[in-house]
Amino acid sequence: MTSTNKTRYRLGIDCRLAGSDNAGIGRYCENLVRETIKINQEKHLFHLVLFFRNLNQAKEVLGVDYYQNPAKYHLTIELVDIRHYSLKEQLCLPKIYRRAQLDLLHVPHFNIPVFYRGNLVITIHDLLWHQQKGMQVTTLKPLVYYAKYLAYLMVVRLAVKRAKFILVPAHTIKDTVCHYYPQVQDKIIVTKEGIAEPYQNNLNLVSAKKLAKKRIKKQLVYTGSLYPHKNIVLVLKALKKLPKYQLLVVGSRDVFQTQVRKLVARYKVKRQVRFLGYVPDQKLIKLYQESLAVVQPSLSEGFGLTGIEAMASGTAVLASDIPIFHEIYQDHAFYFDPKDPTSFLSALEKVEFAERESIIANNLTFAKNYRWQDLAELSCRVYLTVLQSN
Repeated sequence: MTSTNKTRYRLGIDCRLAGSDNAGIGRYCENLVRETIKINQEKHLFHLVLFFRNLNQAKEVLGVDYYQNPAKYHLTIELVDIRHYSLKEQLCLPKIYRRAQLDLLHVPHFNIPVFYRGNLVITIHDLLWHQQKGMQVTTLKPLVYYAKYLAYLMVVRLAVKRAKFILVPAHTIKDTVCHYYPQVQDKIIVTKEGIAEPYQNNLNLVSAKKLAKKRIKKQLVYTGSLYPHKNIVLVLKALKKLPKYQLLVVGSRDVFQTQVRKLVARYKVKRQVRFLGYVPDQKLIKLYQESLAVVQPSLSEGFGLTGIEAMASGTAVLASDIPIFHEIYQDHAFYFDPKDPTSFLSALEKVEFAERESIIANNLTFAKNYRWQDLAELSCRVYLTVLQSN
């Protein structure tokens, strides 16, 4: 993987969704950028032009050294305070990208500016709004929702058409994209995601035997957003029959938290549910390790990174019996019917009686297969394929 030109290719990456405020996509963008910078230092492939919303976001994602010494790492940092999914994104970003004189732009989501005509690579994490639609999946007013829904369909259709390549995190998502857009099958590349540095470090430091001796609490952890398809309501229903259990909800506040709090009150499990907000990775690893399991009750999902990070911490995973989780977790999760609280309770009982050291050992070994470095290396090969074909 080398560059054949004397002048580095100008590779732009839209980083406006990077960081802890944007859940899985934020994690993806952050680690893609960090690992691409490392590869670029060794391979001398690109001059990277990174588009952030503000200084704080750039500092969080890049860290002090990259941020303070961009020239050393062949970076240009552009601050573009334009919200994603906005009209301004469509009207103003094309001019900004043209001014940056990019040879290639990677938009790590479907939200391309449709008037930009340069070379594009996109990432599609899921097509949730294709699969689940209607007023039950939004907090918007009906007129606003349906206007946004039509805009979403138009942008995705143009994005998959114009992209030179489409990166997806799993074969299940590739099948979904091909179902709706069969004409793009040949330009879809599967780039599985990875675990962040704190989890990698944990893999190198801990042993299954040592972790198995740790005392665990009767608590379950849910990490992620609270959108309806995340199906946390199933766990709330099950909690009614688990009076000794606590559910810890981790994640930045989102628009659906008010609705979930109302459900907590309706099912009379207020004393059993704690909303912790954002928890840094080091503390989250410790939280996982003192909990019986991490729960993933989603009805649909793009990847399931939370479960892999839980496994890398040495924690059991309770996951919905859906295709994406079977692809990613294989036989390393305890599966349940996401529409049946009784099935959830049965899976939980299996975790309770399983041999803990064996679960931990298998999960720690399995999690080593997921590295952001691998994703970045494959992404760089895709970038070069586009650039060297022009």
